Amino acid sequence: MPEARVALKGTVITTALLIAALLFWVVRHVVGLLAQTAKGEVSHLPYVWLYAFAFLFVEMLFCFTERTCTTTPQQDKQLAAARLVVNVPAFNEDPEALWQCLESMLRQTRPPDCVFVVDDGSKVDYTDIRARFYEAAEAAGVEARWERQPNAGKRHAQGRTIAATPDADFYLTVDSDAVLDPHAIEEGLKPFINPRVQSVAGVVLVSNRVNLLTKLTNIWFTVGQLVDRSMMSSVGGVLVNSGALAFYRGDLLRENLDGYLNETFFGRRIETSDDSMLTIYALLKGKAIQQPTSFSFTLMPERYSHHRRQYLRWMRGATIRAFWRFRYLPVHKPAYWLNLLGWLQVVLSTCTFLILFVYTPVVRPAVVPFFVIIPLLVGYGQGLRTFTIKRSDMRFRQQLYEWLLMPVVIFYSFFVLRALRFYAIFTCLQTGWGTRQTVEVTANKKEEKENVCV
Repeated sequence: MPEARVALKGTVITTALLIAALLFWVVRHVVGLLAQTAKGEVSHLPYVWLYAFAFLFVEMLFCFTERTCTTTPQQDKQLAAARLVVNVPAFNEDPEALWQCLESMLRQTRPPDCVFVVDDGSKVDYTDIRARFYEAAEAAGVEARWERQPNAGKRHAQGRTIAATPDADFYLTVDSDAVLDPHAIEEGLKPFINPRVQSVAGVVLVSNRVNLLTKLTNIWFTVGQLVDRSMMSSVGGVLVNSGALAFYRGDLLRENLDGYLNETFFGRRIETSDDSMLTIYALLKGKAIQQPTSFSFTLMPERYSHHRRQYLRWMRGATIRAFWRFRYLPVHKPAYWLNLLGWLQVVLSTCTFLILFVYTPVVRPAVVPFFVIIPLLVGYGQGLRTFTIKRSDMRFRQQLYEWLLMPVVIFYSFFVLRALRFYAIFTCLQTGWGTRQTVEVTANKKEEKENVCV
């Protein structure tokens, strides 16, 4: 089983490099802007540089203030006495991937009290996996439950678990292809010592780094959690938990179960964006944070068509969630303003894109190379955060190689993901899942990795 931990040395070095780079950047370009203004010269280039710097500075300032929650021995005893139920919704999952997911639950330093698998009408035969699961759970002293229902969607699979376990103090929701780090549950429960914390997001890493697409997804996905989500977590306003590893208070999910199972948007039933809906419930009642020492490994699409369908589902859900956050989150909540700033960032980054790649090439083609440097430097700065995690399935040189791919990630985001996002905004009423009609990703493929003990 893969493992991950926070690399203290990497965190210190990353912090020092970012501080040095940001100080150089601000001095260089603010001085240049003042000099041009004094000469009466008019140029939008320094303002774009200044905007990029300001955004990166604020983002990094907040993400580095994210705190890792720790506990005392007495608090550990309290958490150990609480009842934790894990929900594993399975629909057309690769049997080996599902087994690895279940096995990782049983190898936790703090085992769950119950692992509840709901087969949501899969076309896959899980008879052998089910028998192995019951046997392994009994040996580990963990209650095992496995039920099958006609295909009703992930939410109803989760709802079945919630309705059947009214005594759960906490729930852990995972995807059926998620493999948990051995300390994931122990670390993920620690923030609940604070009674205001209603949900905890773990850090999800890509396990199947088998081709360029999955390597790009790994760095893009990891940076998003360690920069954007860490920034939100620093003020208790995480907007979206990842389904591959998210913890919730039991009473929170039970109180909102009916609304969760029957959400509609302009008369259409919503089955997707389950994680972000649960996070909204958490934000309405208290804080939603991330625990950066709780890790999970998940399978990501290996083909572009699968990746495109997944991303469109995510972005359509993000569009719907934006409406709900503006409607229901109180203005005094940090999450309200984080949601607003997030969409302002979409607008500003789109304007920057038009300046960089539409306006400037026509009127001032000579400065295009200087403009292109802006997103690259921002991307490399954000990408340094990946070195704060040490993985058992990656050597440092592999992390360095993926970090060097940041230009590809940046331009893929600029030209492909941006277009998909706007398409998703205008088609947000298409609420179908779009994936998992068949087994699309399988476990145990040959990967470009070397096992290294952490």
